[in-house]
Amino acid sequence: MKNQTRIALVFFSLTISVMIMLSAAVYYFAMQYTFADFYKRLKTRAQLAARIKLEDERTSLSAYQEMRDRILEKLPNEIDYFIEVKSDFNATLADTLGLPASFFRNVIEQGAAEYRRDEIFYSGIRHQQEGRSYIVIVSAESYYYSHHVANLRTIMTAAFVLISLIVLYVSFLFSRYVFGPVRQITRQAGDINSDNLHVRLDVEGVNDDIKELKVTFNTMLDRLEASFATQNNFISNASHELATPLTAIIGESEVALSKERNEMEYRDSLKRISHQAERLERITKSLLFLAQTGFEGSKQKFRSVRVDQLLWDVKSTIEQMNPKSQVMINIELMPENPDLLTINGSEQLLHLALSNIVSNGCKYSNHQPVEIFVGISDTHVIVVVTDRGIGIPENEIRFIYDPFFRASNTIDFEGYGIGLPLTRNIVRIHKGTISVKSKLGYGTVVELSFPVGR
Repeated sequence: MKNQTRIALVFFSLTISVMIMLSAAVYYFAMQYTFADFYKRLKTRAQLAARIKLEDERTSLSAYQEMRDRILEKLPNEIDYFIEVKSDFNATLADTLGLPASFFRNVIEQGAAEYRRDEIFYSGIRHQQEGRSYIVIVSAESYYYSHHVANLRTIMTAAFVLISLIVLYVSFLFSRYVFGPVRQITRQAGDINSDNLHVRLDVEGVNDDIKELKVTFNTMLDRLEASFATQNNFISNASHELATPLTAIIGESEVALSKERNEMEYRDSLKRISHQAERLERITKSLLFLAQTGFEGSKQKFRSVRVDQLLWDVKSTIEQMNPKSQVMINIELMPENPDLLTINGSEQLLHLALSNIVSNGCKYSNHQPVEIFVGISDTHVIVVVTDRGIGIPENEIRFIYDPFFRASNTIDFEGYGIGLPLTRNIVRIHKGTISVKSKLGYGTVVELSFPVGR
């Protein structure tokens, strides 16, 4: 069942339930008022009947009789009963009239009582006359109960059926109106595919939840479009990076096999082939590592790592790889207690991430001094790496985390464009953050922040 139909039926059910309760309340109170009013009329007639029948003053009797005939209309099946209360009064008379004995007891004890049998209503009073006690009963059929209430039931039933049909129609109309924007979003979203990710939902109109949904959906499409563009760029760059050493290997092999050569020429060809194969291996391993660190590090085992010791290891590694590198660690901001620089993480991954940052600083600054600062806040250990290198063009900084992306001013430097994406994945695995600020021709500042180990 569609949500539109479900909501329409729920709305219809709730409305009908309220109507049933209101109708039942109206009918109940109408019945109670009808009964109370008719019992009151019968009691008045009983009092007048007692005056007319039992009073001795003829003047009063004639006046009461005239008033009753002129003012009070004759009720259907109206009957008056006059019963003298004697000491030997028992239930025999009650059985004769078909009334319960409790009715007579209430009249005697309380002075008045009421009773209904089917459509016949009884009202009894106790009347005292010259030391003698009488029970006066007036019975009649209620015209209002038998006719007006029946008409009320008919009218209410017809109105209930008519209003139910109207409410059912309005419910479906209302649900259709409410889900109209959702259907529009569904239709527009269904027309969007990988070939037209630039299409966006129309967000004009009232600023409501539907508009917020459209804005959120468009934001998601923006991210998808960027992801597709990144993926296409990645595939293009990866194909180029992988094809270059493969082309060199194939070309060198064809040249070496094109004719007979001496041992030295074969050795030179094999060295060039080996160099390109090693380059291809490094690219492949980097891609594999990048893919592995993209799974939030769920398989990594963390332990306590001292960031200051890690930085000294990175400095040693970088200088061993290239003795021209100048890495300086500034200890001014370090806390007196070095244990405060402890974080939870994988030492191997953190070493790789910091090595990428520091080696980039050395490489792109032509081995000018690269300075590392380390300090702490209340909740994080902060590492800042600064260099005086070539910098990154401002309009290209947003692409630095795309795999295989290299800034336009790095043509003269060797690299694959995998280091920063890999570093960012490693930082995310450790629930840290990375930010890069750079000015073209002046250098780059990279800030890494990791939660303090507990």
